[in-house]
Amino acid sequence: MPVVKILKKNPAGGTIWQYEGAELRRDENSITVEAPFNRDDMPFQGIVLKRNDRFVETFYADKWFNIFEIYDRDDGALKGWYCNIAMPALIEDGLISYVDLALDLWVSADGRRTVLDEDEFEGLGLDDEMKQKARAGLRELERYFESKNPPP
Repeated sequence: MPVVKILKKNPAGGTIWQYEGAELRRDENSITVEAPFNRDDMPFQGIVLKRNDRFVETFYADKWFNIFEIYDRDDGALKGWYCNIAMPALIEDGLISYVDLALDLWVSADGRRTVLDEDEFEGLGLDDEMKQKARAGLRELERYFESKNPPP
């Protein structure tokens, strides 16, 4: 599996996190990679994100979000989906970069949805058009999960 570098950027274009993943599949407008969680164990929304949990991450060149499907490192159980509201990803050979817009959607394995970091999103000072596109991305994600059919 080809190795891909993933760059998470802030709205000013600075890289705030980078890591590598293995490309699982790719089509015209998306790429899915597998990347182990590379931070220390941390409690999050009623679960614990553990170092080396399996993250299956899908980035889209035509959508205002990405979706991280999270599996437990020990038993493989699905923990949930962490969704970043972000500008459409730039997908190149060996590289994915995306601009994170702070707003997130957490969907637990049992389907409960929680919108996160709205105050941080508002504090970014985005123009009205960017805010509208970001909120439309959030609504699109919520519709996917309401139908219990997240995008591939």
